[in-house]
Amino acid sequence: MKLKVFALPSSRVLGEAIAEQIGEPLAEFEERVFEDGEHKARPLEDVRGADVYVIQSLHGGPDDSPNDKLCRILFFIAALKTNGAARVTAVIPYLAYARKDRQTKPRDPLTARYVAELFEAMGTDRVVSMEVHNTVAFQNAFRCEALALDTRGVLLDCAAQLALDHPVCVASPDPGGVKRAQLFREALEEKLGRSIGFAFIEKRRTAGVVSGNLMAGDVEGARVLVIDDMIASGGTMVRAAHSFLEAGAKDAWALAAHGLFTSGAEEALADTTISGWITTDTVPNFRLSLEQAAHVTCVSAAPIFAEAIRRLHRDESVIELPASGS
Repeated sequence: MKLKVFALPSSRVLGEAIAEQIGEPLAEFEERVFEDGEHKARPLEDVRGADVYVIQSLHGGPDDSPNDKLCRILFFIAALKTNGAARVTAVIPYLAYARKDRQTKPRDPLTARYVAELFEAMGTDRVVSMEVHNTVAFQNAFRCEALALDTRGVLLDCAAQLALDHPVCVASPDPGGVKRAQLFREALEEKLGRSIGFAFIEKRRTAGVVSGNLMAGDVEGARVLVIDDMIASGGTMVRAAHSFLEAGAKDAWALAAHGLFTSGAEEALADTTISGWITTDTVPNFRLSLEQAAHVTCVSAAPIFAEAIRRLHRDESVIELPASGS
């Protein structure tokens, strides 16, 4: 089965990096936007009988909303299936609405499930994403194959470099991220061949107000690596770092797959409580000024996505990839 990899405009840079890692050029397509705001996209190459991968991150901005990007990838996948593609995989480095996976208030929507149903309705055969907030909810939302990569495949080498000979502690900034941080800690222990500490912070959110300041774990004298799925305003990371430093930590570093850097991030990046910020390129740092971006180290996620595409195309095992539910 021939391989075709498309990258829609908002993820063109990451798509080119993934294609380079695979050793295949990106497939060509045409996209037109009409005066009334409607659009169409079509492949410019024959896709009949092909194994097709469509790369599109669903973050908001700088030009299109998550809804616009979602609509574009859905229509493009449907066009591929209409034109005879044998298998279509949606490669979504950042999956919008993944956080809305349960009802937290009466009559709340289950938007993560609705997004999954939209992909399935277009004939999507498989979805590949990274750090989907809650892996179990992600897998249960989709009826097609859903592969959730995580930050161990991207940020582990960087974490090992930060560790050096320091006492190190991996931490979660909230109870919901404990499992993610535990898996990262186990992988770091295996890589370094030594014991790594663990900690997490209590966090409650009520009507948008965050509270809770209890900490579990021993961080005395340690370099604390705070692991999360995403950084939005950065306030959660700063809040956690303050608690760890007050408990005697040597310093604190923020590591996350997705750097959204929304409103308020400028204050967080200027806060010296965090010694460094490390993210991947699943979301471009377009919201940051050059001065702000200088505080952020961006590690490319292209190699792990390329390896996932290679293995899936060859129908090889993906168990060795840092992924959940493989």
